[in-house]
Amino acid sequence: MVTNHINKEKETDAQKTLYTLIGGYTGDNDRGIEVYSFDPNTGKLSYISQSPDVESPSYLCVDTTGKFVYAVSEQQHYGEAYAYSFDHHNAQLKFINKQAVNGTAACYISVDTKRKHVFVTNYQSGSLAVLPVNDDGSLLPLRQHVQKTGSSVDVERQDGPHLHTAFLSPDEKHLLFTDLGTDEIHSSRYHSEAHLPLSSVSVTGVKPGSGPRHVDFSKDGRFVYVVTELSGDVLVHEYNDGHLKLIQTISMLTNNFKGEAGGGDIIMSPNGLTLYASNRGDANEIIAYSIDQQTGWLTYLQRKSCGGKSPRNLSINPAGNYLLVANQESDNVSVFDLDTETGKIGNNVYQLLTTQPSCIKFIA
Repeated sequence: MVTNHINKEKETDAQKTLYTLIGGYTGDNDRGIEVYSFDPNTGKLSYISQSPDVESPSYLCVDTTGKFVYAVSEQQHYGEAYAYSFDHHNAQLKFINKQAVNGTAACYISVDTKRKHVFVTNYQSGSLAVLPVNDDGSLLPLRQHVQKTGSSVDVERQDGPHLHTAFLSPDEKHLLFTDLGTDEIHSSRYHSEAHLPLSSVSVTGVKPGSGPRHVDFSKDGRFVYVVTELSGDVLVHEYNDGHLKLIQTISMLTNNFKGEAGGGDIIMSPNGLTLYASNRGDANEIIAYSIDQQTGWLTYLQRKSCGGKSPRNLSINPAGNYLLVANQESDNVSVFDLDTETGKIGNNVYQLLTTQPSCIKFIA
């Protein structure tokens, strides 16, 4: 009886433990995906393990059960999607399988809540890949491939299509994907049970030379927020059944800013009251905006140094009181206090050194 009681306590503690996964660009480093424990009282990250080798797992996603993790391998000459199971008791990732994604420089991956499909964007080749998922979490071969064409005004950065994100709407009826190369946001109807799960709905153009990159939705699904990489803006759109209407453009740059913009990531606070966006390039800042809950409009709240260089990805712990920033070019992750009432970014309470981090995900 005593032994069983102790085992149950251990199981409960394991279920409460919060883990952090960090992916990045490996180069000569073969570390794969790193697993850390996260201290909710201090924001400290403690190394536990790493995945079997995968080259440049630059973006990750976790299924809703927390049992499976999917990653891209971002290579210039080919792209792959990797599937892992996650052992919560030992905090270990176990490789399941991988599949080709029929594109180059795969840079983003997402999975639906029912774990029917993963969606992968190929930046260099400008295409979207849809791969079915088995009940055991493994990936099946490519089911649907969407190849985009076109270009825009920046001859160096927009010489062709460059897809960057594939983001499901909160009701999962539509998939939005951005094309930095053509200045477009695409919306496709998602049919999880169909043989070809995506069908095109609409295309929303943005100001030429903007370079739409990452996306997030308001909590009620009425508004879509887009960060642009080339112009350093945040775009606010009304959203209705797969269709977008621009209602606000707000710059992340100060009036006297001189240098290169580099919008990176955008993320909503868990309570839906504050939006955070990262600006890479020469600014290396995180900008916070308060959100009007009725209109969706943004109001500037604060800007803060990212604690490094090239803030590529942002992540917030489920409680909403810490903001983690993956600073790719300075090889560190900065952990900041967050005020859950005001949304303001506080002190940089912890710095983790790790090679070229580009994605941070939590597993509860």
